[in-house]
Amino acid sequence: MKRFALALLLAGMALASCTDPLPRAGSAPPTRPVQPHVTEPEPSAASAELAAYYRRLESDQVARGLMRTDGGGPDTPFTADDLVRDFETLVFSDEYQRGAGSGGRLNRWAAPVRLGLEFGPSVSEARRKQDRSAISAYASRLARVTRHPVSTVERGANFHVLIVGEDDKAFVAQRARELLPQLTRADTALLMDLPRQYYCLVLSVPNPGTFTHSAAIALIRDEHAGLMRESCIHEEIAQGLGVPNDSPRARPSIFNDDDEFALLTAHDEMILKMLYDPRLKPGMTAEQARPIAQTIAQELMGGSS
Repeated sequence: MKRFALALLLAGMALASCTDPLPRAGSAPPTRPVQPHVTEPEPSAASAELAAYYRRLESDQVARGLMRTDGGGPDTPFTADDLVRDFETLVFSDEYQRGAGSGGRLNRWAAPVRLGLEFGPSVSEARRKQDRSAISAYASRLARVTRHPVSTVERGANFHVLIVGEDDKAFVAQRARELLPQLTRADTALLMDLPRQYYCLVLSVPNPGTFTHSAAIALIRDEHAGLMRESCIHEEIAQGLGVPNDSPRARPSIFNDDDEFALLTAHDEMILKMLYDPRLKPGMTAEQARPIAQTIAQELMGGSS
């Protein structure tokens, strides 16, 4: 946009400096500079097939009443006791035992979370604009919920969000090594060649001995569109804050592999509120945290058990 604005400004200056208000006979009228046309690459057959697969999957899930966006209701009641149970399962266990893991301890960020967005070469400008807007708004929501600084930044990121397509494997491999050299070869290989059953992924890196995160990297597939894309953004960034596990009993929740809910729910906001409550400390075990978590859950639920 800066280049286009500058071109228009220079054209205007050329016209304003002309001393003859009428064009001379036979002279060509001034023209605006021709802007280069950027041709976006066509997706490979593998990328197109994967995008079609995820479109069919999302359509099927929605038709079956999954990927809900209502956040739950009378059909999904939960109590303070349910909240404590879900908190322990989601926070003190690790779904994949990769990255930082939980080690049976409470892990979270101590430093401000600075989300940096990077896009693979295959991602269109239109999608980049939509993703920047969506993630910026979501970061603001997470900051309000946790009362911990969460924001998007242009530089100095410590939580890297890579939005990439199937055709961006070389880009992923290079950037993963550059951004987080401490990742294992297995983690880098997983990011570069994610199986299709992994819709998206987040890996966290610990500050040794502190039970706090020093960095994280999330991968969102560009082949996702619409609701599934937004769902991946919601779940992976939230999990990267310190909720590494999923549970079939958590409801209504995005931290559940049944995909009933697509977006962060009120239940999930309460889990994050508990995680970042100053009464709970990084490194606590579930047993140490339980009486405090029970008190917080009662407060959040208005005293109902």
